[in-house]
Amino acid sequence: MSQDVHPDEQETEDDAERAPFRRYLTRAGAERLHRELVHLLNEERPKVTAEVSAAAAQGDRSENAEYIYGKKRLREIDRRLRFLQKRLDTATIVTPAEQTDRSRVFFGATVSLEDEDGGRSTYQIVGSDEIDASGGRISVESPMGRALIRKAVGDSVEVRRPRGDIELTVVDIRYE
Repeated sequence: MSQDVHPDEQETEDDAERAPFRRYLTRAGAERLHRELVHLLNEERPKVTAEVSAAAAQGDRSENAEYIYGKKRLREIDRRLRFLQKRLDTATIVTPAEQTDRSRVFFGATVSLEDEDGGRSTYQIVGSDEIDASGGRISVESPMGRALIRKAVGDSVEVRRPRGDIELTVVDIRYE
């Protein structure tokens, strides 16, 4: 199946393949990913490797559920280790407290919002690897994150949600 692509669009796609997507992490987010990497490397992987070795010593590996599961778990750990290492190697680490323009919302900002009904909520704008909606951390790439970038106190944004559009007003911006 042939797909027609405008020449300008083709250049954009090629540029995107050549230039890696810039991924941001807060210092706290990078430290969490690093702790996970160290835990997997120094504790989890050696433990599972020992379990696989013990299971392999039992003989017939083709019907040994412990061996098969252990090998599968090792592959999962190795896949996660590669993922974490790549994320940490390619991420740009941002320390929100070092933000110079504190009058607008940028990556790492903690933003207090007020909705149409007067309800207040607070979110920190973080990278996609740090998302924790229950903890108040939303992705800079989310609809709300994109809508809030470069807004100042008093600005209103309309955000499309599954439950319907909502208008939010920026009440406070902090960089902690």
